Amino acid sequence: MPKAFECKMCGQCCYGEGGIFVQKEEIKRISEFLGVSEQVFIEKYCEKRLGRYCITTGANGYCIFFEDAKGCLIHPVKPQRCEDWPFYPANLSDPENWDLAKEACPGINPECSFEEFVRQAKK
Repeated sequence: MPKAFECKMCGQCCYGEGGIFVQKEEIKRISEFLGVSEQVFIEKYCEKRLGRYCITTGANGYCIFFEDAKGCLIHPVKPQRCEDWPFYPANLSDPENWDLAKEACPGINPECSFEEFVRQAKK
């Protein structure tokens, strides 16, 4: 069976505000990758929401680390939330959510069945 998902670096999942919360270990890893202190990373690239830090979006509505011509600038150390896409619980438990994700994300194989998508997510 072909892969259910292969990232195309299109940025569709990078659009929207406030959804990428970062954990302490992710803040450490990303700040090291960027060559800045954790405090500078938080001040420059994060905002506090619901008592947690999330990565800021730019004026264009995309994650501050997404650039059209380059894709994700922190791809090697991206947050777990980004790493998990599109295998989010909502997409794994509801075929209608999965269909919406499939329409929005060119990396989701359109030939893959919902059952196969769920099976590959468990691997």
